[in-house]
Parts: sequence; C-alpha cells; structure tokens
Amino acid sequence: MEDNKEFLGTEPVGKLLFRLSIPTVVAQLVNMLYNIVDRIYIGHMPGDGSLALTGVGVCMPLIMLVSAFAALVSSGGAPRASIFMGKKDCPSAEKTMGNCFSLQVCISAVLTAVLLLWNKPLLLAFGASENTIGYAADYMGIYAMGTLFVQLTLGMNFFITAQGFTRISMLSVLIGAVVNIALDPVFIFGLHMGVRGAALATIISQALSCTWVIYFLCSKRTRLRLRKENLGMQAGVILPCIALGAAAFIMQASESVISVCFNASLLRYGGDIAVGAMTIMVSVMQFAMLPMQGIAQGAQPILSYNFGARNAARVKKTFRLLLGACLTYSFTLWLAVMICPSFFVGIFTPDEALIRYASPMLRIYLGGMCIFGIQIACQMTFTSLGKAVNSIIVAVFRKFVLLLPLIYVMPHLIADKTMGVYMAEPVADVIAVTFTAVLFTFQFKKAIKEISLPVNA
Repeated sequence: MEDNKEFLGTEPVGKLLFRLSIPTVVAQLVNMLYNIVDRIYIGHMPGDGSLALTGVGVCMPLIMLVSAFAALVSSGGAPRASIFMGKKDCPSAEKTMGNCFSLQVCISAVLTAVLLLWNKPLLLAFGASENTIGYAADYMGIYAMGTLFVQLTLGMNFFITAQGFTRISMLSVLIGAVVNIALDPVFIFGLHMGVRGAALATIISQALSCTWVIYFLCSKRTRLRLRKENLGMQAGVILPCIALGAAAFIMQASESVISVCFNASLLRYGGDIAVGAMTIMVSVMQFAMLPMQGIAQGAQPILSYNFGARNAARVKKTFRLLLGACLTYSFTLWLAVMICPSFFVGIFTPDEALIRYASPMLRIYLGGMCIFGIQIACQMTFTSLGKAVNSIIVAVFRKFVLLLPLIYVMPHLIADKTMGVYMAEPVADVIAVTFTAVLFTFQFKKAIKEISLPVNA
C-alpha cells in the first residue's frame, strides 16, 4: 500500500492510523530498550548494582538533552515535509529534509565536544554524588562518542515516518535494539566492562541503525531522497523547522532540567535511595509515554498531509481516533501501576529495600497518568498542523510554569518532604492537561476553519 503515493489522503483513516501506528508503537517500545535494558543489566550487577544504576540514572538528563536536539530539528522538519507533500511540492519537502540532516551533523559535533570536555562537572551538577560519579562518568564518557549516531538515527527516522514508511522506521530501531540487547551481557558481564560495556553496546547499536536510516533515505525506495544539492543550509528552510520543533525540544530538554531538580531535591531529602527510586520511576514513565508517542507519530503524517491537502474531514477524524487511542492506553497503564506497582519496580532492581521504598512512591508519581493521553494527542496535533506557537505554549506551561516550581513548593506543603517532591508530577499533569484541552478546543476549530475556506478566500 505504501507504493500508492496518495495513500495518506485516500486510504480509510481508521485502517491507515492502525497500520501506521502499530510499527511506530513497536519502534518506540524497542527504542526504549536501549536505555531500559542497560538499566536492567546494570541494576543486576553483583555487589554494586544499585549504586551503578543510580549513577547511570544521573546520565539520563544528558542523554535526554541529546535526544532533544534531534527533536528540535526533525520533529519540526518532518511535519513540514509532510505538509509540502500534501501540497504536491516534493522538491520543497526534500530541501527541508536535506537542510535538517546538515544541521543535525553540526549540532552533533558541538554536543560531542561539550560532553567530552565537561563530563564530570555536568554530571555533578545533574545530581551525581561521591558514591555514584564514577559510574556516571564511565558511562557518559563512552556514550558521548556516539552522539552523531544518536542524532541522525532519531532525527532522520522522523522523515521516514513522515512519508508513511512506518514499517521501515520500525526496522531502523529494531536493528539497533537487537544488537544492543545481544551485546549488553557480553560487554557488561562477559568482558567485565560494567557500565562502560553498557555504553559501548549502545553506541555500536546506534551506529548500525544510523547506517540503515541514511542508506534508505538515499535509495530509490523512498519518496523523499537525501540529495547533495539540498544539504546546503538556508535560513528560510531551517528557521521554520526549528520554530515548529521548539515545542518538542522544550518537552525533552526540560526533562533534563527537571531531572536535575528532582535529583537535587531527592538527594537532599531522601539520599541515594530516593534518587535511585527516581531512576526507576522515570523508566516506568518512559514505558508509559513512548507507546502513546508512537501512536501520535503514526498519526502525524496523516494529519500533516491532509492539512496540507486541505481535507478537513480527514484531519478531524484522525484527531478523534488519536485521542481515543492515547486516552485508552494512558488509563490502562495507570490502572496497572495502581494495582501492582511493585511489579514495575521489580523489573529494574532485585534490591528488596529499593522495591519497598519505590513502589508506593510510583503510585504517587504516576497519579495523573490516567488522563495524560489528552496532552499527547493535542500536542502532537498542534505540531502536525504546523501550529508552532500553540505547541510551545503547552510545553512551557506544563514544565516551567507548573512542574519546576512545584518540585520546590510541594515539599513545604507535605509532612513527608520526599513524598512532596514526587507529588509535584501528578499535580502538574492534571493542571496542564486541563489547560491544554481548553486551548486545543478553540485553536483546533480555528485551524479546521482555515482549511475549510476556499483557497482564494
């Protein structure tokens, strides 16, 4: 069906969303394995597994930052490419993709230098303690060498998905994940490399995924090809992509800032065990978020293409289906966590003390997850329709207006200060979802009216 160049605008929406979302959900779940599998193996290292897990957890803000820069460029560039395709303007779509590729290479070079030069100072600022800095520095020192592979794999895979080739984008992720899972035990335990082995396995697997992604985008199988003549960066092409991708960047980069704040507060009130519990909670949160993001990414090319083609009925139907799917998933996972939190915590550590500590806190931390599908569906739709300002508003409101201050305010309102830190997340989520739903209701109607008018109106 992908050989039909108009399938995004002609195939029944429900069938199309299902077909595109399944591979993107699988890809998101598999992509999560890169870091999750590392943490599972590291957490089960004999002797110092819990400290090593906490050390790697401190690296997560930096890893999120690398991913955020990939999102800054491509989560804005890919929807714009889809909109150009809907307008039957493939040359502009290819120019957008080529410019985004070059910008990601430049950003990768800068990030690699920064991560190698200021490894330990950054990790100490992000919550590492004297007990965990050694593990964190060992992991990050090797991981930084693969920044280019991470950037291009994550970033350019957006453009494969944007064309509707979701099975190919899933394969891109699957290649790396399978290699990562196979190499982890060999390097960590077989070669006794510990956390350095986990990092090495990750960058090797990302390098293989990166090779596959670039090969596909240069081949004749893709609708949009990566061409030399489009690699020269132009401000008129790059700046709109960055503006649209700013919301995704804020969402992911702010996770870095938020993690620093969480880790610093938890280290102050609860010590290393509280930071270790936070590492597990973030992992479970990723488990919750990534499938929803996969569903949303499956909907993105349909929304963007049909918005560009001015097909209001298909845009509205796609959003309704996306909202229903995301909300169903978020509620189901929330229910599972409320019923059996120790199951999710036990995946990441055999330490009974850590399981006892983290399980009740996980219920609190994910307390607002039941309605979070609304946030994901609305924010992806804003981005898919090219509504950069709205996307930025909802991202900034949740993270900086709500969550960041609440991390410091809630411990003063709750007797158990550590619990107060964890409570910041659900309080921020409930308020943010309400705000986003109200804003989206008005702005979506406005966007639909815009494409329902005659072209010359």
